[in-house]
Amino acid sequence: MATVTTPAKPGVKSGSKVQSGGGNGNKRNGRGPGGDGPGGPNGRTPQDAYKLGMWLAVGGITMLFAALTSAYVVRYGEAQQDRTWGTFGLPHILWLSTGLLLASSITFEFARRALKADNTKSFSQWLLLTTALGLGFLASQLAAWQQLVTEKVFVNSNPYSSFFYMLTGTHGIHLICGILGLLYVAVRRKRYTANRRTAVEVTAIYWHFMDGLWIYLFLLLSFWR
Repeated sequence: MATVTTPAKPGVKSGSKVQSGGGNGNKRNGRGPGGDGPGGPNGRTPQDAYKLGMWLAVGGITMLFAALTSAYVVRYGEAQQDRTWGTFGLPHILWLSTGLLLASSITFEFARRALKADNTKSFSQWLLLTTALGLGFLASQLAAWQQLVTEKVFVNSNPYSSFFYMLTGTHGIHLICGILGLLYVAVRRKRYTANRRTAVEVTAIYWHFMDGLWIYLFLLLSFWR
């Protein structure tokens, strides 16, 4: 390579070498601005970060229901003294609700296995079945509420009925968020192929948590009354 001697400039030694195609301090190596790494516009948040965010959300929901459970237990203790607790027979359709939600967790696992096997058609079928089971759960919950209203059991009938409606209703609202997540994965799966598995894994955490939470609430309302 030829060496070019340039005239001396203030602060620059004479005879400095100038090479064509000199390096750039902000070289696009995927780490700086404009790169494809985590700091660039094309960078993607790692899967672990999404999972951490979901676990934080699950932790917040757990704290919410822990607070509601604490209030339930305290109110139950107070009501035993003045005999104002009140109770009623739980609608039998709640057993169907429980079965539907348990089945939805199973079908979700089948969907995940199909995704790992790159079987897109089977994945879509299992995912849609999971969504249908989730909607069936919500429908059965509404039917249970309707049955109680028919039997003249309202939110303000007694402390037990108040907690029943509050606990099942709060769970139902959170489950709707899970169904929206399922629909998002189902609708956007082809457009975001690279992130599809991450979306499914994160949604699975939430969905299985909702399943376990319902089992807990069902046992609480059935045996602590």
